[in-house]
Amino acid sequence: MSLPRPDPLLDRPTELIRSTIRTVPDWPEPGVQFRDITPLLQNPRVFRVLIDQFVHRYFDVKPDVIAGLDARGFIIGSVLAYELGIGFVPIRKKGKLPFTTVEETYELEYGSATVELHTDAVKAGDRVVLVDDLIATGGTMMAGKRLLEKLGATVLEGAAIVDLPELGGSDRLREAGLPLFTLVDFSGH
Repeated sequence: MSLPRPDPLLDRPTELIRSTIRTVPDWPEPGVQFRDITPLLQNPRVFRVLIDQFVHRYFDVKPDVIAGLDARGFIIGSVLAYELGIGFVPIRKKGKLPFTTVEETYELEYGSATVELHTDAVKAGDRVVLVDDLIATGGTMMAGKRLLEKLGATVLEGAAIVDLPELGGSDRLREAGLPLFTLVDFSGH
């Protein structure tokens, strides 16, 4: 019995991650190229490579907590927190958290949305990494940053798998003083 040949993309993690993300054209509406991360999660080898990119980024930084944005930020953020041996806090859509919350409303393309955080989720002075799957317009991540700061935490960095730079979110977040770490970007439509 011979061992299987190693995947050559394992030596190039961002290429492996990029090539595994599925693009779904015209979803949820015509003209949109939806970047679907679920194939990253389905393949255990690729999922490990993905998580390891974030673990290596933050291992020596030693944040106090990881905050994940509803809902895909929960997947990456909770596994990252586990691997780093630190706590995880969810930032949820309004009405989903059972305890006392603080909230932040942000603008969407058509309307607005509100996210919430438990008032005891972080302490003043906690150093937090804020995680989501994707940065588009930046509204959700900016709202998460503001929530954490309302409670006195310091957001060290925003982290995401994908950046969609043409939608301007990453520029807006950086202009607002939030350092960003993303693994891949998809320019163009």
